[in-house]
Amino acid sequence: MKRLKEFFTPDVGYLSFWLILVLFYVVFFGLLVPSCNAQGLHKIFKYSTFYSAVNGGTSLGDNQIWSVTSGSLEEETIKTPFDYNISIGIRKIKRFGYENRANTFYNGTENSYSDAATIGRVDGFEYLFEADFVRRLGINYTNQHHFVRYVADKWVSKVEYLADGFADIKYFEASERFRLQIKEGKLSFNVGAVQRLAEPYGFDPLADWVLDNGTLHYTYLALQEGYNITLDGQYSAPNGDVVATSQEVWEEVVIPEVINDYVSKQRSLIGNIVEYSIVAGFDYYHFTKDFWFHTWGNLMPYHLDTDNEYSYHKYNNNKQWMDYSVGLIYGYRFNKSLGIFVEGKYNKYWNRKWHNFSVGLNYVIF
Repeated sequence: MKRLKEFFTPDVGYLSFWLILVLFYVVFFGLLVPSCNAQGLHKIFKYSTFYSAVNGGTSLGDNQIWSVTSGSLEEETIKTPFDYNISIGIRKIKRFGYENRANTFYNGTENSYSDAATIGRVDGFEYLFEADFVRRLGINYTNQHHFVRYVADKWVSKVEYLADGFADIKYFEASERFRLQIKEGKLSFNVGAVQRLAEPYGFDPLADWVLDNGTLHYTYLALQEGYNITLDGQYSAPNGDVVATSQEVWEEVVIPEVINDYVSKQRSLIGNIVEYSIVAGFDYYHFTKDFWFHTWGNLMPYHLDTDNEYSYHKYNNNKQWMDYSVGLIYGYRFNKSLGIFVEGKYNKYWNRKWHNFSVGLNYVIF
């Protein structure tokens, strides 16, 4: 029983829950089609790929630190645990012409920039459900990207959930848009409405603890959180344990933990809020064997002020702001030996910005 409890960590429990949730969603959407039978379900799952994998490797090497305490030399070895990536997902997305399926199997490390595009390669129903549990340089975080998208001639609908633990962004988004196609469908424009559910980005839990000179009154904050400081220089936690015996350790080690715990606690006390926005976007795709160009963009210039206490309007001086996302995939072969490529995407939502890019050239010697 003890070994079972050690194995069933929160991450493992969450992974199991997510797997059940994926199967539920796929079956649920499959039952929404008019032909709610075996053939209808087979059509939903046809050409989809379910994958799971564990990838890992050595992280930073051990770091030795020496210090002198009470006249004696002490050595400490700081070890960083190995890196790993546990991936699980199911996807049904038709690849664009420039996407090369280099690997025989999906292993969760693939980075497909086109997954962020508003319009897929073909009209119809596509979906992606993926979760990654990552430890990198000793830091654990979770990434998730799930979406269900339906593209028609005149309209587009998409429901998406994104959680990027490394970029510290997490939101649920649904959009309904009218679509106008020109140039034989290569270029399309869309406009519509977006609803987003997320934590109140812009809210600063430490704002009340900032002094007039701009510094943080961290000592008083720690005292309010239950920490105690004695006259003889003993610093103790709320449970009575001594956590520091010098001001240096108190300020450099304990205080950062106090601030992080306080911010996390205050954010958890505030529920997510819904935001309603107007969105306008475009999508362009051109592909030949030697030249391809795929770009897309989305702009949200107007956001409905619901007068919520924690709305981003309150932290933006009650003014409107621009949220946007753009993507670009470009490739060109000069000849059978030389080729260049540029790939990337950039997102700005509220006060969060995150991006990925890849630039390079290939030269094949014959």
